[in-house]
Amino acid sequence: MNRNVILLALCQALLTTGNVLLVSVNGLIGRSIAPSEALITLPVALQFVGLMTATIPASLIMKRIGRKNGFYMGTSFGILGAILCIIALPDGAFALFCLGTFLLGIGIGFGMLYRFAAVEVATPGQQSHAISMVMAGGVLAALLGPTLALSSRYWIEATPFAGSFVGLLALYLIALLLLFLVKIKQTAQSEEPQPERQLSEIVRQDLFIVAVAAGMASYAVMNLIMTATPLAMERYGYSFAAATSVIKWHVLGMFLPSFYTGRLIQRFGALPMIKLGAGLILLCIGINVSGQTEWHFWTALLLLGIGWNFMFISATQLVTQAYQPAEKAKTQAANEFLVFSIVTLSALGSGWLEATAGWQNLNLLMLPVMVIALLVIYSKGRQLSSAC
Repeated sequence: MNRNVILLALCQALLTTGNVLLVSVNGLIGRSIAPSEALITLPVALQFVGLMTATIPASLIMKRIGRKNGFYMGTSFGILGAILCIIALPDGAFALFCLGTFLLGIGIGFGMLYRFAAVEVATPGQQSHAISMVMAGGVLAALLGPTLALSSRYWIEATPFAGSFVGLLALYLIALLLLFLVKIKQTAQSEEPQPERQLSEIVRQDLFIVAVAAGMASYAVMNLIMTATPLAMERYGYSFAAATSVIKWHVLGMFLPSFYTGRLIQRFGALPMIKLGAGLILLCIGINVSGQTEWHFWTALLLLGIGWNFMFISATQLVTQAYQPAEKAKTQAANEFLVFSIVTLSALGSGWLEATAGWQNLNLLMLPVMVIALLVIYSKGRQLSSAC
């Protein structure tokens, strides 16, 4: 694997480490400073609103100024967001904290394009491996994220969790340094004009529809259950350390298979891997409904992570086949916007659903989401070529 893919994987690892830290602490911070129970996960939701807001501009900005400069811009948003959160927590300034998480979301929205950048710098024929390698950077996040969340919680003794955002700030600064070492060819200004299809034609393709359906369902269900898990575990009397341990194994499930997912996609095809991932997510829901022991949480969240990995990486691979080079920016922007719009709704609803409907009902509500996605994938998938 070439040097640039490895550097992008490290940047992705730092970004994901920060995301794991945010998952571990944001719900608990919201519970302590939100003015009402309905707003507990508003900071998490605004993080995803920021991500969704960035999806279309990020792709178009990178088309104009290049991937690397776009990543610089996104990381700068993350740095500013972390600083605002550090300022907000000592006084419990909920609105300022929400603004900080919104800016963090914008930074994450730019960073989500690391996987597409990896495709562009990869050796020809190694694109699926490059996506997997960048996503595998999350393995480091699975080890560092919960550890950082636990160790940094009381770095600033007078303000619990403020230290977590000091740690987050450090992660973004390291990523900024790594980006200086990445070499991504700037082609935006030198590409000759090429014929482009209308976006409406691109998004009507069965290939694009299947990719978006898989991406939306896998990420929305995973995010909602993952975000609600620390809240549910606290409600059932588990410690913060127990919750972060479960999140750690969940994130390992999300990213450890990435070392092999690319090869599995090449061997079996993206569609079978999407279906396998959906089956694992359904199994996760079944386990969550069946009991609330630590073993139930641990096993279900591990399976949830693996299922997401198979579905999301396969969906990303399909998206890259749905456009011509000249259509890249707008197609990626459309995909990211559609996927993270529904993810934003899942983040907004997770805390409210856990508090009002309860943990088991929250999981049961995810069943129709997965069933609808599978119906779309099966109906449109039959019309795709065997290469998928």
